[in-house]
Amino acid sequence: MQQQITAAAASGRALLAGFADPVGDAQATFRAALNAMAHPGRIHDIVAAPGVPAGLSPAMTAMLLTLVDVDTPLWLPETVSADAIAFLRFHCGCPIVPSPSLARFAAVPAGGKAPALSACHQGDPAYPDLSTTLLIEVESLSAGEPAILSGPGIKGQQTLAASGLPEGFWREWRINHQRFPLGVDVFLTQERRICALPRSTRREN
Repeated sequence: MQQQITAAAASGRALLAGFADPVGDAQATFRAALNAMAHPGRIHDIVAAPGVPAGLSPAMTAMLLTLVDVDTPLWLPETVSADAIAFLRFHCGCPIVPSPSLARFAAVPAGGKAPALSACHQGDPAYPDLSTTLLIEVESLSAGEPAILSGPGIKGQQTLAASGLPEGFWREWRINHQRFPLGVDVFLTQERRICALPRSTRREN
């Protein structure tokens, strides 16, 4: 860790702080993530305000600080800044892996190219929870083409209007849903907001 601090100082980059209250902020963010998973397609606010490295949003940064650690390999697109990688390695201690199929978490900041859902780890029949969880920064969670969602955690139907999703995302999502109980879970982030798409969620339209 000291070597990382020294390397950052030598390169002239200040190392950003993580959470101001590491325990409280992580707990609040984890509760928001759990609530989002329990209510697919519903928007939740992230109240924690960590340091945010170049290229990441506050919500994605808070989610990674909360969910990723030394035991959770992380995949990032090649376009992610060196500052963001140094920040995550220092605060999370996470190994960065070269393929989303090797990752427990994959994070795609704005402007990054998201992997195909099928390219991520799908889990094992005995341990479906070992699949990749994918975080994608989108342009908006309220100004896109409406998608009508149904499934566990949704009373009736839920409408999600996300814009800036990867091309072909909903087509891939239908296939991902059909793999249940295997498949990928997704968090969409936008500035300080998140919503979740568990693999059990269906798009109806």
